[in-house]
Amino acid sequence: MPRTVVAYVHGIDAMNRFIGRVAMYGIFALIGVLLWSSVSKTFFTPTLWTLETAQFVMVAYYVLGGPYSIQLGSNVRMDLFYSEWSPKKKAAVDAFTIFFLIFYLCVLFYGAVSSTAYSLGYFGTEPFSFFGQLFLAFVTGGPSGATEVMGHLETSPSAWRPHVWPVKVILCFGVTLMLLQCTAEFCRDIARLRGEEL
Repeated sequence: MPRTVVAYVHGIDAMNRFIGRVAMYGIFALIGVLLWSSVSKTFFTPTLWTLETAQFVMVAYYVLGGPYSIQLGSNVRMDLFYSEWSPKKKAAVDAFTIFFLIFYLCVLFYGAVSSTAYSLGYFGTEPFSFFGQLFLAFVTGGPSGATEVMGHLETSPSAWRPHVWPVKVILCFGVTLMLLQCTAEFCRDIARLRGEEL
């Protein structure tokens, strides 16, 4: 394999390993929020922020830990014959099936970008051009310039009414990491088919 491909695979692996391990600590934040929710319901008045905070932390935990689970091969697989196959046959099947995951992640990424644009007040049909305008406004006018491009920021319909764009940005970032990890896994499968290891 070319050095650039090897460097790409190892770089993506290292980045997602680090982010995935940091994301795993998010489970402690989630436990803390859920524990506080139980305690407050029992001894005090229920708090408004716990349910949505738990949901936001769960989304971050899932999408930022997902690339690491892809890297480890710990994603769910229905195994009827796979475990009996040779490493080369497994690599061929993995290289073929990764395209379905990449297609799904591309659709998910477009949906996440569209949803994030909607959360930032954009109601058109071109979310990528909106983010281009937002970036240009930020570069030329700073935060106040970016604020002029944004519309009314979406909030949750609950009584607490937090802004939802931060969790949607995390979703976009996490799906991007999953796409990068999938391309690294595809390169790894091609190397195995050629009898090499990355």
